[in-house]
Amino acid sequence: MAISEEQIRDALKAVKYPGFTRDIVSFGLLKSVKIDNGEVKVQLALATNDPNIPAAIKNDSEKVLRTIDGIRSANVLVDIHAPPAGAGTGVGGTRIPGIKHVIAVASGKGGVGKSTVAANLAVALEHTGARIGLCDCDIYGPSISLMFGTRERPMATEENQIVPIEQYNLKLMSMGFLLDDASPAILRGPMVTRYTQQFLRQVEWGELDYLVLDLPPGTGDIQLTIVQTVALSGAIIVTTPQEVALIDARKAATMFDKVNVPVLGLIENMSYFVSPSDNKRYDIFGSGGGEREAKRLRVPLLGQIPIDIATREAGDRGMPIVAEDRQSSVAAEFNKIARRIRETLA
Repeated sequence: MAISEEQIRDALKAVKYPGFTRDIVSFGLLKSVKIDNGEVKVQLALATNDPNIPAAIKNDSEKVLRTIDGIRSANVLVDIHAPPAGAGTGVGGTRIPGIKHVIAVASGKGGVGKSTVAANLAVALEHTGARIGLCDCDIYGPSISLMFGTRERPMATEENQIVPIEQYNLKLMSMGFLLDDASPAILRGPMVTRYTQQFLRQVEWGELDYLVLDLPPGTGDIQLTIVQTVALSGAIIVTTPQEVALIDARKAATMFDKVNVPVLGLIENMSYFVSPSDNKRYDIFGSGGGEREAKRLRVPLLGQIPIDIATREAGDRGMPIVAEDRQSSVAAEFNKIARRIRETLA
């Protein structure tokens, strides 16, 4: 029985990209298949500086192909491209026209205050004189619309581009602008992928120095879609000091490392609490966890954000604390982080 290209393609769907549950075909790495009298030649292409990744993919691909009846020999060729200097490319992302740097704010687990960090960091970057956009990539649990105090609906241009909402001199996009408060986003994986791509590619961001992406927790479909869709300048990992959060932060950092996205640093949120009655410091979630993890990952500890009542209240009111009270200790910490990020990416 003749071997078809479709058989080869289906077989290669069993080969996972190292470190991911997603296969090399869905990542778009398969470029061509040639079949000649039982001899199969497959051409793959990927961008990476890690020699172990193409070697593993080649080995796994040839092993899978040899299991197909009728194949006498299988040869997999991998065309390796170096990522562009100064930016990670993920496994297939390209730059967004007009945007100098795209920064992902990520976490391994939920509940660590990642959206609060992303919102205040975006405002702090804007205070340095940069042009900033903030994209809420958490399709299922968007919160940026609440934190910036607007329910305005985005409009579309004649070219079918989405016009972002503007608040505090930032350009914003979030699923929260498209849904009512009580309306859940009931979407399967392919639709989530489509919305994420639209938020990144079909929004009229204009000229920006930094586009900050507020990612959902974990290392799932949305994260994979982002590294495929856009070239990230770097990622920032948000964690809390306790080990249960640090374990997941480690996984998030490892994911970015495997797709050639540099980790700019780690932010320890809810680092400590200062009692307003006696100014005594309490390390509610332990101490030193973020510093130890940053050393383990060999990345900078960008800052330590305390548990702060005013920060929570400001977010609930729709004005990030860095915008509401520039003189607060929390705002000072975010401003320090923003300066470090600008220096790193300069």
